[in-house]
Amino acid sequence: MAFSAGSIKPPLHDQITEMQRKIQLLEGDRTSYYESSQSTIKKNTESIRQLRQENKRLHRKLAVNASDENVIKMAFHNRGMEKDAYRNMSGKAALTTLEQRVLSKKKRLNAHKHSTQSHERRLDELKIEYRRMKPEASGGAQSADARARKKEEVAMKLRALENSLEKTQFKCKEAENIMTNYQKLKSQLQEESLTFQGQLDSLEAEILKHREELHNMQVMNNDAQLSKEAAKAELQQQEELLHKERKERERIIASYRRKVEERKVQAEKLDKRAQRTTMQPDELSSEPQRSSPRVAGEEEKAISTFEAFRRIKEATRVTDIQEIAERFISQKDTHQHLEKLRDENEKELQQLKEQKELLNQQFLDMKYSGEAKLSSDQQMLEEGEQQLQAQQQRCDAGEERLDWLVKTLGTIRAGVEHLADKLQHITLDDDITAEVSPDSDEFVLELMTQCELKLQLLHEELQGKDLAAIMKMMEEEEFYVRIEGKLPAYNTRVKLPKDERLDLFNEEDESEEDEASIISREVLKRQSQLIIDANSKKKNPWKKKKGKM
Repeated sequence: MAFSAGSIKPPLHDQITEMQRKIQLLEGDRTSYYESSQSTIKKNTESIRQLRQENKRLHRKLAVNASDENVIKMAFHNRGMEKDAYRNMSGKAALTTLEQRVLSKKKRLNAHKHSTQSHERRLDELKIEYRRMKPEASGGAQSADARARKKEEVAMKLRALENSLEKTQFKCKEAENIMTNYQKLKSQLQEESLTFQGQLDSLEAEILKHREELHNMQVMNNDAQLSKEAAKAELQQQEELLHKERKERERIIASYRRKVEERKVQAEKLDKRAQRTTMQPDELSSEPQRSSPRVAGEEEKAISTFEAFRRIKEATRVTDIQEIAERFISQKDTHQHLEKLRDENEKELQQLKEQKELLNQQFLDMKYSGEAKLSSDQQMLEEGEQQLQAQQQRCDAGEERLDWLVKTLGTIRAGVEHLADKLQHITLDDDITAEVSPDSDEFVLELMTQCELKLQLLHEELQGKDLAAIMKMMEEEEFYVRIEGKLPAYNTRVKLPKDERLDLFNEEDESEEDEASIISREVLKRQSQLIIDANSKKKNPWKKKKGKM
């Protein structure tokens, strides 16, 4: 009941007065806050001014006492223990240590403030709880302050419930959004699950394929390793063989060098021997009583021979006379071969010069005769174009004539086929007729020959007969056939036997004129049919033309 009574709203006048009172209180608070803030601003400006003056004074004092020791002494002149602790420190080190101590003390102060504030909040909560739970001295009535507190508590609870409701609604909306997202994901996963098996099979097939490729690559790698090892072994063998061949070649070169040295020694010995032989004629010339003119000539000849042999040996680097002779013979053959090549090259050069002159002459002829040839080519081109136009005209005329001939052939073929249809009742012998395909070009000629033979037979049959009577008989037969063809199926004709007796009821005294004026039944039918045919022809002239076409 108390909750229901407190939940009843007061009248509007009371609410207005309450709001006015609150507004007045707020205005008073604002004015007091403004005045206090102005006073604090003035105090702060005054303190700032004083601090600036103090700062200037300290700066001047610091300029006087700039050393670290003076700074420390002035800073700790009233604190002996701390002064001793900072005695051996520099100004920056002392400042950093002091800042660290200040920071640690600030942290402790902040921690104490936080704990104090938390205790104060807890104390306020306990006071509120105590006031709420404190029973009143009177049994059922409550004071105005208790009711106001009750209303405030109810309003606070209501606001808390509204806040919790808004939070739950917001969370519910978030949950719905999350649920829709999860449902979309679920549907997408379900759609993907339909094709998951196929994708899985394709991936398994790809995995198997890659495994097979890996196996093949491993096999290839093993083969490559084996071939590499085989190549290394072969390379080692080749290197060993090359080393052996090199040693053998060095040994052969050393033996050749020894032989060369030996031959050099032999050549030196021969030189010394030749020099000795050259010395002997001088000694012999000093003793003219021992020499003769013939011996002197032989010695000179031998000396010249030895000198020539020495020069040849120096030029050819050969000591054996047989080798020298072979070399001279080979040089002679080489000289002859070179002479032959020179003659051939000179002939070929002469031919090339003649070809060059001929080509130059042709070039000049073509250069000066190019314009005339070009004009003649243009004239030939114009003549060819004229001939082409003439041939084109002839071709067009031939095509027109061909079309006319095709049309004429078509009409002739239609006429021949019509004539053959008319003469189909006349038969010929099988030996005369020949079977020809209707699509071939010889079919018309065959039909014409058959028609000619049939007409000859018909002409032979009609010789000596009355053509007028035959034509009349044919017309009557055609008329009867036409009438019988147009009669309905139910109109049957019954043939009666001929009665040769005279009709007793006929009048014998009729005159010949009356008998002549009487029309017979057949004549009447014929006249009526002719009238019907004439009327039908007048009514449908286009049908007949179309049928002919």
